[in-house]
Amino acid sequence: MNVAFWQRIDQSARGVTPFLLSVGLVLLSVVPLPMPGFAPIVPAFALMSIYHWAIYRPNLMPLSAVFVLGLLYDLLTGAPVGLFTLVFLTVYGVALTQRRFIAGKSFFIYWFGFAIIALGAAIESWALASLWHLTLLDTQAVLFQYLVALGIFPLVAWIFLKWQQTLLIER
Repeated sequence: MNVAFWQRIDQSARGVTPFLLSVGLVLLSVVPLPMPGFAPIVPAFALMSIYHWAIYRPNLMPLSAVFVLGLLYDLLTGAPVGLFTLVFLTVYGVALTQRRFIAGKSFFIYWFGFAIIALGAAIESWALASLWHLTLLDTQAVLFQYLVALGIFPLVAWIFLKWQQTLLIER
């Protein structure tokens, strides 16, 4: 086989990596862990991924991929179909609009941007779920999900930043 063929394969593999990592994070969010009480507060790890790629490499995380991630998350978590699809699409859209302000700045700005956008996502998911069930749901689980996501974000972000620097550099 010729070199151009393998270069196209390499480029394609690098191009789908953010989506496949995000699918892995969706799965991580639904895998039962042997930790009592963790299931109701496990954060939507894919939200972190969507935020990261929207800020740093939106060309590798298109809108259609975000839609599929949201649909997959809805189906695997048992959420009303469309709930997290809409939340993920909102996060993606808001992150894209703030991309110029956040990209290339300090980690604190990047984390602070996530904190604000994730808070909006938590409120949106709570409001949509409350609307779906026609009652005001308890905010405690959503609050703890948000706080856990905020605490875990630096580790996930560090992994994504290292991944991006080592494997997704333009060749």
